[in-house]
Amino acid sequence: MQHKKQEQQLARGMKSRHLSMIAIGGTISASFFLGIGDILKQVGAFGTVLGFVLGGLVMFLALLSLTEMAVTMPVSGSFQVYATRFISPLAGFMTGWLYLINWVTAAAASLTAASIIVGGWFPVLEIWQWSLVFIMLISALNFFPVRAYGELEFWFAGIKIVAILGFILVGMVVLFGMVPQFGNVIGFKNFYQNGWFPNGYLPFLYGIVVIVCTYQGAELVGIAAGESEDPESNVKRAIRNVGVRILLFFVLSVFIVTLLMPWQQSSVSNSPFIAILQQAKIPYIYPIMQVVIVASCLSAVNSAFYACARLLWSMAGSRQAPRLYAITNKNEVPYYGVLVTAVMSGLCLLSKFIGAEKVFILIVSSSGMVGCLIWIMISWSHIGFRRYLKHEGVDATTLSFRVRAYPLVPLLGIIFNTLVILGMFCDDGQRIVVYSGIVLILFFAIVYKLFYKVN
Repeated sequence: MQHKKQEQQLARGMKSRHLSMIAIGGTISASFFLGIGDILKQVGAFGTVLGFVLGGLVMFLALLSLTEMAVTMPVSGSFQVYATRFISPLAGFMTGWLYLINWVTAAAASLTAASIIVGGWFPVLEIWQWSLVFIMLISALNFFPVRAYGELEFWFAGIKIVAILGFILVGMVVLFGMVPQFGNVIGFKNFYQNGWFPNGYLPFLYGIVVIVCTYQGAELVGIAAGESEDPESNVKRAIRNVGVRILLFFVLSVFIVTLLMPWQQSSVSNSPFIAILQQAKIPYIYPIMQVVIVASCLSAVNSAFYACARLLWSMAGSRQAPRLYAITNKNEVPYYGVLVTAVMSGLCLLSKFIGAEKVFILIVSSSGMVGCLIWIMISWSHIGFRRYLKHEGVDATTLSFRVRAYPLVPLLGIIFNTLVILGMFCDDGQRIVVYSGIVLILFFAIVYKLFYKVN
């Protein structure tokens, strides 16, 4: 196997359509299809729509800051490199490892969910065996040139988008009274008949926290930017369109849900997407949605393997991870990073099934806070990036892509994500998210000081 050194860039095989779908696919997870029921139950119809609009704006702030840096400086490590260079090496170290842990635990949870569904279809293997099959399959696919990952994610994301567009189409037909078997449509009465915030303002503020977390994953496009064929053009086009598309898919589909599903009848165990389509008498809707959820789960695993391998490759180059992860194969893929991600996701599964549940729950619980911290780091790096340009005598107005509302955009990004974290702390049910996040931050800070501090 041919080895290449870190100093060489990874292969640039990503097209604009790949980048767009990677960002969309990273955001539309299985939790969106399954978790909206609980949000609707807690905050009501109006609060759900308003929450998804506000959550989308918070995401868009981070994407704007990321775009300016990624177009000017497209590197595979993306915001981990930016945090290292424009904040501090410690910030970059913590950003990279926290994001890696975030993706590994997401992969473990997604592997479990996909294996449970597929195990129901084909009970010839046990759940853990299906998980092992998926780990091996996705690991093998990630050894191929990066375009293979882009194509796979393109089709995974495509399945999710087709499902959402299909739901939107069916919902519109129902709203116009063209599906008589559906019964009465509650419509806008769902927004105000029990008050705009039927459970009060506090549950709405807590709901915003959950909604913001559902948008996390769009920043993955920044990591893929370093392997884009034409970074300046493709990244700019992809991220500019992605924010609008994600808002459209999320907000429009959620809006239709709130017009068709009485908020009192919604629940965490009953996905409104499935319930509405079943009420519309759409045939085979349950197995169809199962296919969509499996695609969403495998998409998350695929993205995790890709993102973690590139993060490890980048951190190895800046002496924030063992140099082993800088080695690439003949396809210019950092394969040791893929292997260690596979092993870590497998270990997470083992910890869930054979004990160590408290550790597993602690790490998984931290994901919401870690996602917000990553967005804060992106906004903070943007401020450092502008200071760097000024120090180097570069006029920001000459940038190919420039955030015109600077410094308002990064400052609002920091403020809003900080408020989300404070919201987690104020909610008794989510306080563990903050505590577990703090534990991970302290752990990686100690590891950095002991083993990776560069004098």
